[in-house]
Amino acid sequence: MRRTLFALALIATAPLSAKGGPPPCAAPICVQPRDELGLSRLLTFEDVPNSLGVGARIDDLLTRPGARLGERFAGQILTQDGEFDRVSGRPDAPLTVLPGAPGRNLGAIRLPGTVVLHGLGPRGFPRAEAIGEGAIAIAFDHDQGALALDLRGGEGGHATVIFYRRDGSIIDRLHLSPLGEDSFGFLRNATDADIAGLLILNSDPQGIAIDNLAFDDPKPSG
Repeated sequence: MRRTLFALALIATAPLSAKGGPPPCAAPICVQPRDELGLSRLLTFEDVPNSLGVGARIDDLLTRPGARLGERFAGQILTQDGEFDRVSGRPDAPLTVLPGAPGRNLGAIRLPGTVVLHGLGPRGFPRAEAIGEGAIAIAFDHDQGALALDLRGGEGGHATVIFYRRDGSIIDRLHLSPLGEDSFGFLRNATDADIAGLLILNSDPQGIAIDNLAFDDPKPSG
């Protein structure tokens, strides 16, 4: 990601769906084209403090409408594998997202036409080796039956996405590869929506970032 994002930054100048149909696969979480999910809320990171190059660091939780983003969940253990974050252990209930240490939480980089969010790895900001190699944890205010996001800056590596219930139990663990400039939709293969959060880890040679996080607003009661 670093090489891809730095190059982009240098040129910057400014189911069938969750609503019905047969399940697309037999797994607990099915990968689905994001455009087929009909999600009602889209989160971008345009208003997050950012810059070109290595970007800007975010040391606290990033709170957005309907979601909070950090490094891991309460109860989990952070370790490292070379340049990459690794997170282990079952989260405590209720699922609660935590920030990383200062300079090792999240960062934001401006690209042409967008701002992407990435995890800062063990080397820490502003080291280039930290960019995109940290964990990203997302907790939703309301349980979800489907969600989508863009993974940016991949250079043929791998990502693991782990989906959690509100009590910290794992719904599913997906391995995505080879990574490039990708969009993913994820559909829960169950009657009840119970995705409370997810954790994104990667081992891409240049790291990855996320953009355009989509999910559903809560349905009105009554």
